[in-house]
This record gives sequence, structure tokens and C-alpha cells, in this order.
Amino acid sequence: MDPADMGDDLERVLLSEEQLHQRLDEIAAQIDADYAGKDLLLVGVLKGAVMVMADLARRLHSTVQMDWMAVSSYGSGTKSSGVVRILKDLDADLTGRHVLIVEDIIDSGLTLSWLLSNLRSRGPATVEIATMLRKPEASKVDVDVRYVGFDIPNEFVVGYGLDYAEKYRNLPFVGTLAPHVYGA
Repeated sequence: MDPADMGDDLERVLLSEEQLHQRLDEIAAQIDADYAGKDLLLVGVLKGAVMVMADLARRLHSTVQMDWMAVSSYGSGTKSSGVVRILKDLDADLTGRHVLIVEDIIDSGLTLSWLLSNLRSRGPATVEIATMLRKPEASKVDVDVRYVGFDIPNEFVVGYGLDYAEKYRNLPFVGTLAPHVYGA
């Protein structure tokens, strides 16, 4: 899909496919340097991180293992329940491993902070975070993020794994939706 395929559903493109890929090249080069000679496990957070994880992993010049987690901090609707639930846990043992959590976006940081604590309790050598997008204005807790693709404004964005009502994840860019799409 390209922006023209969205018709009037797209308000604007925030980050183009080219910008995303260029930044992933830079992040991958840094990860290769930082983890040279180390056993690295990439942990993707479902569903949003699928695109970032796949594209990042293909850019690395060392072998890595990948695993997936799905966590939720939402009850019914859009309000956080305050309780994080593991919907799909890791298959890999983290003991002594170098773990890199791969995220699509960090906004409040609450769920990620919980996930970081949970994974660190499993005995890894290190746990770090890589995210394609971060919303500094939305942050509610300090989470140390080692690799950040882009800091973006506190706007609702879709594309490159991010969805609205399970749609738009397959957009190769990051954009904002026109208000009529979500009834604003």
C-alpha cells in the first residue's frame, strides 16, 4: 500500500518508508557493533512489533534468535485496567542471554516497564530495548531505551505495525488518520 491507496482516510504521512528503512539500517549497525560476539535474543512484542522485528533482524550481520511475547494492560475498551497480562510467553530460556526487546512504539511506558522487570527477573545477562517510535510527551514512567528510531509527537499513528481497529498495520509508512475514520 502507498499513501494514495488510503484515499481520504490518511491525514498525513509522518514518516516515509525510506525514512524508516534508513533509520533501521543505522540501528542495526549499532546493534551489530554493541553485540559483536554475543548471543543475542530479539524479543518482539506482538502484534505491533512484527514489521520492525522482521526488518531489523534482516539488517543484522550476525545470527540472532527471535522469540515473541504478547502482553496486554487493557481490559475491555481503551482504558487500561492497570493489570498487565501475559497473553503469549516466551519459548526461550533467558538465563545468561543478551535480550533485546523490540517494540513498535513506546507511549506511556507503563506496560514496557512491567515487561522489563519481568524479563530481568528471569536471569538474563542483559536486557535492553529498541523501539521504532517513542512519544516523549506521553511518558508516565522513565524507561531507559537503548535504541530509538524516532521521537514523535503525542498523536495517534498507524502503519508499520501500528493499527486502528486491527487495520492499517500493513502500511509501509507511519501516518495519521483523518478524524472521520475514528469518529473524532
